[in-house]
Amino acid sequence: MLGFSPLTIVPSILLAEVISGVLVGMAHHKVGNVNFGKNSHHLKIAILLSILSIIGVLMAVMIAINVSTSIIELYIGLLIFFLGIIILLTMQKKFKFSWSKLMALGVFASFNKGLSGAGYGPLVTAGQILTGTKSKHAVSITSLAKGVTSGFGVIAYFFLGGKISWILAPSLITGAVISVPFTAFFVKKMDDKSLRIIIGLITALLGLLTIIKVFSGKIF
Repeated sequence: MLGFSPLTIVPSILLAEVISGVLVGMAHHKVGNVNFGKNSHHLKIAILLSILSIIGVLMAVMIAINVSTSIIELYIGLLIFFLGIIILLTMQKKFKFSWSKLMALGVFASFNKGLSGAGYGPLVTAGQILTGTKSKHAVSITSLAKGVTSGFGVIAYFFLGGKISWILAPSLITGAVISVPFTAFFVKKMDDKSLRIIIGLITALLGLLTIIKVFSGKIF
């Protein structure tokens, strides 16, 4: 809406999220929302998601430079919207933790991240909940994994012709860094059930707003 090109917007977003993702992950660990200690279960999940992100991001960036932005936004919007609805409809259901489902989620989510610069947070957070991870842990793990995934995305865009906007990036980085302590504190104070409801509602709302945005402007 401000006139920036998609090939400068996405790398700039990714750069900001490299910094904010790592800082937020550390803040969550500091306040006790998650345990990223050596050999911890949570750290293993974050590392797995980060490693798998290489595959997804590279595939996505190669597609993103050749596909209409409207198609990408519509795809992401529909995906996130329905994922949020699924979380809300399965509130009473407990899911068994699965490494195989988590691996598929890591590739799929990083593909979306590299494709549009968006969608990773809601998708990985919601996806982890649906694969048996508690809400607080899912939010915290997603923050750290998103930072690493975004780093791979920046590198991929750099080699394929994308450019960082040094007008846009500083604003994004500043806003993201300011949010770090508030994010960790908010998650710490929420109980798991309430946090899951909020995640479901926000995820569905973000998806719906993305869909509305696509159809209210020029599509395709």
